[in-house]
Amino acid sequence: MGGVGVAVGLALSSVVVDELSRSTVISGFAGTATVLGAALLALPTAKASGRGGRRAGLSLAYTAALVGCAISVLAISLRNWPLLLAGLVLVGGGSAGSLAARYSATDLSPKDRSARHLSLVVWASTIGSVAGPNLAEPADRIGRSLGLVEKAGPFAFAALAFALAVVIVLAFLRPDPLQLARAGTRREDSGANRTIRTAWRTLRTTPMARRAMVMIAVSHTAMVSVMSMTPVKLHHDGSNLDVIGIVISLHIAGMYVLSPVVGWLADKAGKVPVLVLGSALLLAAAALAGTAGHRVWQVTAALVLLGLGWSCGLVAGSALVTESVPIERRPAVQGLSDLLMNVCGATGTIVAGAIVGVLGYGMLGLVVGIMVALAGLWLTIIWRRAT
Repeated sequence: MGGVGVAVGLALSSVVVDELSRSTVISGFAGTATVLGAALLALPTAKASGRGGRRAGLSLAYTAALVGCAISVLAISLRNWPLLLAGLVLVGGGSAGSLAARYSATDLSPKDRSARHLSLVVWASTIGSVAGPNLAEPADRIGRSLGLVEKAGPFAFAALAFALAVVIVLAFLRPDPLQLARAGTRREDSGANRTIRTAWRTLRTTPMARRAMVMIAVSHTAMVSVMSMTPVKLHHDGSNLDVIGIVISLHIAGMYVLSPVVGWLADKAGKVPVLVLGSALLLAAAALAGTAGHRVWQVTAALVLLGLGWSCGLVAGSALVTESVPIERRPAVQGLSDLLMNVCGATGTIVAGAIVGVLGYGMLGLVVGIMVALAGLWLTIIWRRAT
C-alpha cells in the first residue's frame, strides 16, 4: 500500500508543478521536495523505531505522507505550486516509510540471509509501485466525478493508500521484529541509537558501512535525478499521461521485480561485487537516456536499467550497512544512511532540473554517467586492494 501511495504521486508531481508554475526548472523541485521530505523524516522515523520499535517508526512516516497528500489536494485546488511543494515534502514520508520497512526484515536475519530477506520486502512493493502510476488516470477521472479539480484525484487516492498502510502496520506487524531482536541482546548501548552522534561514531570504526553508504547515496542520486525529469521530458515531447505512466511503471518494475534475485546474488557472490554491477547498469542507463532524443522506447529502456542499477545499490548496500553494525546502533545508522541518501538525491533533482532547463536532457545523462563511473571505479579499486 505504501508503494501505491508513493508511485501515484511520483507519476504526476513534476507534471503538475510544471503546469502550475509554467517552468521546467521549478518542475524539478517536485522530485526535490519528495526526496527532501524522505530525508527530513528519515531520522524521526529511525528515532521512533529506536524508542518504540518498527511499528512506531513506520506509522509515523506513513501518517506524515497521508497529511502531505491532503495538503497537495488543497494546493492543486488553489493552483498554488509553493503549497504543493510543501505538501510533497510530507508526501516524502511515504518513501521514508518504504525505505525503513526494508530494514525490518533484517532485524532477525542471519548474516548470510540479510540481503535476501531485505530484498523480499523491497520486492513486496512491486505490485503497488508498478500499478500506482497507471492508477493516476482513473483516479483523476474518479476525483473529477466527485468534485475535485483536475489532477487532484490521484493525490486523494494516495492519501487513502497511506491510511491503509498505517492500519496494516499497527494491526499486523506483530511481534515487532526490532524489539524481538533486542530481547536477546545486552542493553548497555540502549538509547545510543537515538542520537546522530552515535551513528557517526559507529561509522568511523566500520569502513565497510561507510563505503556501502556512499554507493547507496550515489545509486539513489543517479536514479532520482534521471527519473524525476523523465516525465517532464516526455510531457514536453508530446506524450500523454498513459504513456508517462507506462514508462514510470516499467522503471519501477526494474527497481523492484528482480530485487529477490539481486538479494540472492548479494548473499552468494558478495555485496561489493553487486554494488559494482549496479554502477555498471546505472552507467548504461545514463548513456541510453542521454542519447535517446525523442525515442520513447530508448527512454523506457534507460529507465528499466536505471531501476535495476538502483536495486543493486540499495539491496546490497543496505544489507552491507546492516550487517556491519551492532543491533542496538542499527536504527541510528540506518536512519543516517537514508538521510544522506535522500539529501544527495534531493540535491541531484535540483541540479537535474537546472541542467535540463538550461542544457537539455542529454546533458543530464552525461553528468550522471560521469558521477556513477567515478564511484564505481573507486569501489572497484578498494575492493581489489582488499582481496
